[in-house]
Amino acid sequence: MQPEVQFPVAPNVNPTVRRRRLGQELRRLRELKGMTAEEVAERLLVSQSKISRLENGRRSISQRDVRDLCGVYEVEDTRIVDSLMQMAKDSRQQGWWHAFGDIPYSVYIGLETDAASLRVYEPQVVPGLLQTRRYAEALINGALPESAAGDVEKRVGVRIRRQDRVTTTEEPLRLWAVVDEAALRRVVGDRQLMREQLEYLVEQSQLPHVTVQVLPFDMGAHPGISGHYAILEFPDASDSSVVYIEGVTSDLYLEKANDVQRYSVMYEHLRAQALNADQTRQFIAEIAKEYAR
Repeated sequence: MQPEVQFPVAPNVNPTVRRRRLGQELRRLRELKGMTAEEVAERLLVSQSKISRLENGRRSISQRDVRDLCGVYEVEDTRIVDSLMQMAKDSRQQGWWHAFGDIPYSVYIGLETDAASLRVYEPQVVPGLLQTRRYAEALINGALPESAAGDVEKRVGVRIRRQDRVTTTEEPLRLWAVVDEAALRRVVGDRQLMREQLEYLVEQSQLPHVTVQVLPFDMGAHPGISGHYAILEFPDASDSSVVYIEGVTSDLYLEKANDVQRYSVMYEHLRAQALNADQTRQFIAEIAKEYAR
């Protein structure tokens, strides 16, 4: 008897999320069959790492991959096979960000595009979704001094386009940002630019779906001392939450329940130690006045 598989129907789902869902279904079929990833790889004469990448959604899945895996798992129900094949086809479509060319963090953008909520801790800079264009340009120019002007403009364009999730009036992203005081004190560009950025940050924090909290220097050591991270949650119950940790040459995505729980608890501690929303707006406004002077 074949297992019953429930497939979410979301015609406008982006390819990154569709790839994750397909990978989860393939992992479930493997586990129902009682096979390890190593055993599957041996049967298909491929590497174990390929099977792992297919299951965690980090690798594009072809219809041939799905057919071969369904053969190994002895899936006889053609409806299940056809549904998985369609998901594989959809997962190879391009998201809006591909129009900008090669983006190093495209996996993250795909997840963010489909997320229902995002909790982010930023120790050094204003969160990307709350940056002005001028701040983003100065920040990227400073962080990537050897990049061509065209590459900088491409990155800025992607960052501004991502902000549609915050500014839209239809199902906006629920954004919660804890920002270290260092991000407000670090002069990116010049003092005038910083004043504009902080005033914009106060303005955005007044949106009903956006919460900004500042973690002042005098709080001392705290659970976010090791650096930036973000927690993404999705509207569909079948999509597990993801912890995203940005790296210089590669990024880290954590999806195991224990890892997500650990970072969620850390985030609750950060929120508890930070200024509340009203105190934060006043705190940011005072620093903006300092830049104005």
